[in-house]
Amino acid sequence: MRQVVLNLEESMIRQVANAGMGRNDVLKFWFGESDEVTPEFIREAAMASLRQGETFYAHNLGLPELREAIAHYASALRCPGAAPIGAERIAVTSGGVNALMLAVQALVNAGDEVVAVTPVWPNLTAQPAIMGATVKCVSLKPVAGQWQLDMDELLASITVKTRLLIVNAPNNPTGWTLSRAEQETLLAHCRSTGTWILADEVYERLYFEATPNGCAPSFLGIAAPEDRLVVVHSFSKSFLMTGWRLGWLVMPPSMTPHMGKLVEFNTSCAPVFIQRAGLVALQRTDDVTPPLVAHLKTCRDTLVPLLQAVPGVEVASARGGMYAFFRLADQSRFGDSLDTAKRLVVEAGLGLAPGNAFMVNPTPAAQGWLRWCFASRDVARLEQGVARLRHWLEL
Repeated sequence: MRQVVLNLEESMIRQVANAGMGRNDVLKFWFGESDEVTPEFIREAAMASLRQGETFYAHNLGLPELREAIAHYASALRCPGAAPIGAERIAVTSGGVNALMLAVQALVNAGDEVVAVTPVWPNLTAQPAIMGATVKCVSLKPVAGQWQLDMDELLASITVKTRLLIVNAPNNPTGWTLSRAEQETLLAHCRSTGTWILADEVYERLYFEATPNGCAPSFLGIAAPEDRLVVVHSFSKSFLMTGWRLGWLVMPPSMTPHMGKLVEFNTSCAPVFIQRAGLVALQRTDDVTPPLVAHLKTCRDTLVPLLQAVPGVEVASARGGMYAFFRLADQSRFGDSLDTAKRLVVEAGLGLAPGNAFMVNPTPAAQGWLRWCFASRDVARLEQGVARLRHWLEL
C-alpha cells in the first residue's frame, strides 16, 4: 500500500455522521445535499431506459446526445459574446468527484506543486496529494460579514513552478464566489506562468445574487477553448441528483480524447440509464433549478439571521451554495471543531460538519468553525436546529 494512501485521514464529516447514525432524534445537516428526492420525471426517465434494456456499455465520453445537451446548456449560461462550447470539449463522468479525480490524474505528476484556495471541500486537496503532489493553501478570510480572497497573496503563490490552481466558487463551505474581475486576473496570471486552472463550479446555479444569466461567474465565460482550464460540473446539486453520480468535464478540445482513455481505466463509462435521466434533467432544467434556488435562498435567509442572533456565534452570509459556515467565538470553551461537532450530536441532537474538515493543517485561529447545510424542505427544521444550538451553548 502506498504511504500517501495510508496517511489519508478518514472523512471528518463521516466521523460525525457515524456518531449519529441510527438516532432518529438527531437533526442532520452534516452532508452537502438537499433532503428533497429527485423529481419524478427524472426518475421515470431512468426507469424507462432500464425497461428498454439499456444495460450495456456506453461511449467512454458519454452518450453523444447528452454531450450535445451539456454543451448547449453550458453555452447558454455563458456571458453574451462568449464562444459557444462544443460537444468535443465535454466528457460525461460518474459524478463530480470522479470528474475532479480524472482532471487531477490528467494534469498532476508526483512532485508537482498545486495551489488550492481554502477552506474547501476536502477531496479537492486530497486528490492531488494522492497523486504525490505538494499542495499549498491560500486561505479566504471573513471580512465585514463576507468571505474574501487576498488576491495579492494568491498571485504571489502561483509561480512558474505551479502546475495547477484549484479553485471552488461558489465555495463549499463558505459560499464565497469569485467576481468576474478576479477570474480575469487569475486567468491572465496563470497564462503567464503556464499554470492549469481546475475550476470546481458545481454550485454555479445555486447563486443568490442578481445576474443576467441567473448563475455565478464562470471561467468559461472569459477563457479561450485552448486555455489551460478544466471546469467540473455535476448533476448532484442543481438537479437534486446526489445519489445518481453523474457529472461532466469541460476541457480544451485537444485534451478530450486523452480524457476518454482515463475514463476507460477508471469507470469505463457512466451507466446509460443514469445518462438518460441526466438528459431529461437538462431538457427540463427550468422545472427543477429555479424553484430549488428560490427555496434555498429562503432557507439561507431564515437560518443566517437566527444564527447571528445567538450570542457567541459569528457567521457570514453565503452568496452561493447551500451552507452557512459559522464560528463559535469562545475558543477557551470550544477548540477542535471535530470534537465540538461530535459533542453536538450526542448532547444537542444536532448534526453539523466540522470546520477542520475543510482546512489543511488548521491553525488555532481557524478552529471553532462548523458547516450547516441549509438545504431543507422544511424551514422549521432549521429553526428547531438553531434552538437546539442556542440551548446547548447556554448549558
